[in-house]
Amino acid sequence: MAVAELAGERRNETAVKAAIAALAAKFGNRLVTSQAVREQHGNSLTWIPNQPPDAVAFPQSAEDVQDAVRICGQHKVPVIPYGTGTSLEGHINAPQGGVSIDFRDMNRVLSVHAEDLDCVVQPGVTRKQLNEYLRDQGLFFPIDPGADASIGGMTATRASGTNAVRYGTMKDNVLALKVVLANGEIITTSSRAKKSSAGYDLTRLFVGSEGTLGVITEITVKLHGIPEQIAGGICPFPSVEAACNATITTIQSGIPVARIELLDEAQVKACNAFSKLDLPETPMLFLEFHGTEAGVAEQSARFGEIAADLGGGPFKWTVNAEERTKLWQARHDAYWAVVRLRPGAKAFATDVCVPLSRLAECVTETQRDIAEHNLIAPIVGHVGDGNFHTSVLVDMDDPAEVAATKAFSERLVRRALAMEGTCTGEHGVGQGKMKYLAAEHGEALSTMRAIKRALDPEDLMNPGKIVAF
Repeated sequence: MAVAELAGERRNETAVKAAIAALAAKFGNRLVTSQAVREQHGNSLTWIPNQPPDAVAFPQSAEDVQDAVRICGQHKVPVIPYGTGTSLEGHINAPQGGVSIDFRDMNRVLSVHAEDLDCVVQPGVTRKQLNEYLRDQGLFFPIDPGADASIGGMTATRASGTNAVRYGTMKDNVLALKVVLANGEIITTSSRAKKSSAGYDLTRLFVGSEGTLGVITEITVKLHGIPEQIAGGICPFPSVEAACNATITTIQSGIPVARIELLDEAQVKACNAFSKLDLPETPMLFLEFHGTEAGVAEQSARFGEIAADLGGGPFKWTVNAEERTKLWQARHDAYWAVVRLRPGAKAFATDVCVPLSRLAECVTETQRDIAEHNLIAPIVGHVGDGNFHTSVLVDMDDPAEVAATKAFSERLVRRALAMEGTCTGEHGVGQGKMKYLAAEHGEALSTMRAIKRALDPEDLMNPGKIVAF
């Protein structure tokens, strides 16, 4: 049965109206049912159609979230958590309607434990907001997916980003969570201790669960000291393969690179135009090193030698903060730069991740695929951990182009899976990549479904994402 048919079969208009009335009595003007706000909360940055919720609630506390979940549970109405809406695979859509829980007003840093290098935040705090708050204490939170996503959303999607090669992903940087379950109970998954052998690792069960098992209301995250010195720079290469091989050699050599980002020639061209740069339009690595003044100088020199051995270079680096910021802003604006390459087209952004040893092979085969099918699809990636992205520019009014883009996405995922990789390194599953999980996980998908049934037997927590009953 199609998702739309299933949604129509399960939807109970009377129950929805009763739930909205009860929520309105509780939330007052913090419950919104206007069409514009609902559509904003059912929007995707890709081609997945807008599927708005029936209402949007703006809680101000964990108790508010509990009340909303209990009311929705009583009337069997879905609950969809909402951070800042930057996810790419339809995570925030409401295919069965329901209530979107927007954490805009739960945006406080609750406590900072500088000596322990951790802090506790509400889910609506964004990564930029958190780092502004921490800066005067000489601390920072390293996960940087590019968009100014909320910490709750980043936790729910197991976000990653440019710093992951050194600092890990969200699963490595979340110590504990408070979560409202489908029955309205609130649980704490762990303590602030840096390690524990006590019971199941519930924290990592909820990290990456995309709101399908419960609603996160509090996050304890690891922090790091701001490095004494940061060096960043660019290094051109004759081919994507050479750039990937330089990445592999750098990682295998034990150089503690903090960021190592690949841009193919099409992406460099787009960044030059959008960010007003004058980079050579050839495959390129953006890099960053963290440490002491002597340490980053040594690391930069060693990388330069590796690049030269593979036909790359020269590696130009700087410790000037303004120059580094301009460089990384261009990297973070890569998606918007791609959109400008073809006005009127839609950018379909997707990602895969493969073992580092297969990275060069996977990227070069993907480039060949793009060329053979005459697609405009720049490549950019967090290649230090084998993760890369393509953004295909497609005319949504041309059925042939849409079909070709979908076929390319299928081939990309099959290629990654054949290389013992994954269908998504950091974008998450949502609605867009559910169909690939059986091929990737096999019988383990049944275990995921069993966990979902145990914690959410009515399938009310962000239904239609990751697993389907």
